[in-house]
Amino acid sequence: MKDKIFTKDIEKKFEFDEAVASVFDDMLTRSVPFYKEVQDLIIEFIKLNAKNGLKVLDLGCSTAGFLLNLNQKVKNLELFGIDNSKPMIEQATKKANAYGANLNLILGDINEINLSGFDFVVSNYTLQFIRPINRPKLVKKIYNLLNDKSFFIFSEKVVFEDKILDKQIIDIYYNYKKMQGYSEVEIAKKREALENVLIPFTIKENILMCKEAGFSEVNTIFQWANFVTFIAKKN
Repeated sequence: MKDKIFTKDIEKKFEFDEAVASVFDDMLTRSVPFYKEVQDLIIEFIKLNAKNGLKVLDLGCSTAGFLLNLNQKVKNLELFGIDNSKPMIEQATKKANAYGANLNLILGDINEINLSGFDFVVSNYTLQFIRPINRPKLVKKIYNLLNDKSFFIFSEKVVFEDKILDKQIIDIYYNYKKMQGYSEVEIAKKREALENVLIPFTIKENILMCKEAGFSEVNTIFQWANFVTFIAKKN
């Protein structure tokens, strides 16, 4: 379904409810620049390190688009997805059943997950929705979920320390959204709904958070304006 969530007056802050879940795939492709290409980049990296029994966890898996793509391109993996939105997990389950994909989908709070032994933890645009005060604790938990010599790959919107640059990059991003068919009214309403819900860090803050959690190496592997993909290695 096409994303028309913000053509109407908003009555609450943004949340991943049934209305959002029903249009989420369209929302992603039209709101996140190079979303498919970033997915493919992450999958290619996993593929280079793939072996039978490799365990991958997608934190904030939404409708399981990434996991289904990974399942199609890399075989013999154990795939897990967790999301705290029931409508998202319901959509993900329907899609997994339709594709005949064996996914372990979990409805739950990623701050309370009780899993371990993963070779990859992937999180695409999820940390930014975690309260800043709780974010370092979650990244430390992700570190503990991973086996040695494993990876945490995550994508985030970022802010820039230079306020003029930050404003200009936001303007460039809004022009991108207009090119995807969103009206100025929709863009403004979504921005209002996301205020104090999506709270981005700077690139430096994301890297420091990972290093303080114990990751030995943290690099950026993709960036378009204020959208960045990081890879953190646990030695």
